[in-house]
Amino acid sequence: MGIPFNKLTAVIDLAAIVHNYELLNKAGGAVIPVIKADAYGHGLLQVAQVLSQAGAQTFAVGTVEEAVALRAGGHAKTIIALLGPVDPAEYQALWDANIMPFIHTFDQLKRVLAMALERGAGVCGASAATGGVKARADEGEEALAIALKFDTGMRRLGFTLADVSQIAALLKGVPNVRPVMLSSHLATADEPEGGDYVAAQAAEFLAIREALEREGFPCRANLANSAALLGNPELRFDAQRAGIALYGANPYAGTAKAALGQGLKPAMSVKTVVLSVHALKAGQTISYGCAYTAQRDMTVAVVAAGYADAYSRGLTGKAWMCLHGKRVPVLGRICMQMCAVDVTGLEDVAAGDDVWLLGGGGAGRISPEELAGWWGTIPYEVFCLLGLNKRAY
Repeated sequence: MGIPFNKLTAVIDLAAIVHNYELLNKAGGAVIPVIKADAYGHGLLQVAQVLSQAGAQTFAVGTVEEAVALRAGGHAKTIIALLGPVDPAEYQALWDANIMPFIHTFDQLKRVLAMALERGAGVCGASAATGGVKARADEGEEALAIALKFDTGMRRLGFTLADVSQIAALLKGVPNVRPVMLSSHLATADEPEGGDYVAAQAAEFLAIREALEREGFPCRANLANSAALLGNPELRFDAQRAGIALYGANPYAGTAKAALGQGLKPAMSVKTVVLSVHALKAGQTISYGCAYTAQRDMTVAVVAAGYADAYSRGLTGKAWMCLHGKRVPVLGRICMQMCAVDVTGLEDVAAGDDVWLLGGGGAGRISPEELAGWWGTIPYEVFCLLGLNKRAY
């Protein structure tokens, strides 16, 4: 829903997201857009709609709840829930909304299989109106399609190679649940020095895929994230899950591989308004704690942005904004709904002017990577937090 009473607006360029999708799809083919966490703050339903129109056939969301919301919004393509089902209502929703879950624990697998047996063959498949991919049970009935998530080195969620035989034995007893996808997550694909670890994960992933095939469960495989899609063509397999690059942030920014992300267009800009403009004399301080003292006579603008708007107090003394196409530094402590910037030398700055926290025009444009660097974080967090504000498309 966003933050209802603030002045910040996240401006989302849906055409840029489509551009990035087409660029990534040209590079790797069979791209699965990752639209979890409200499409990284860009808007779940809006992003899904334009990418569906652009040809995307499968989408990855974070939770089953998010998948249900997407299905309720009229989305008819395949939807994968990356965290898998957590509570009883989410297990039930797998069938009711035809959602493909990531299954990463034996508890999840056994609960899904038990529910499938209770429902009986022939009632597990959703109608064509709900869309999505449906596997076929051995006796010809429609089956619930699942994705098997394996841990190849992230040490977070997933089965291991040693679990394949037990997984297969359980699945063989319930033909109306069929694994159609095999996935894992890379830990260091965006780090140029992490190539050996990526290679080790890939080798483990290939061993898992071969073991599943020997057990009679060939699956469409996806391992590559945005970084691997761009930098590791040998890891593209049957599909790739594109996340951060889809929204225009270069996973290799600041590294020797930065050129691999050339052509990506940032899709989010964030603006607010100038509240007032006034003089700050040499020796005077501004904002809480008197933390900033003017070294010369200055002109400052107070703008409507603060930590209540997800513009972190940690940006104090580090960040810049874009005003009239030029960069202006943030002065003093960032407050709950306000902060100040130095506009000395800029002409015609007045209350009501737009000022950009992210994006903006001209040479002063603020990139996601720059803002993340000042923040001490990554563009993922910048997008997710600033995207909580109201949005315009």
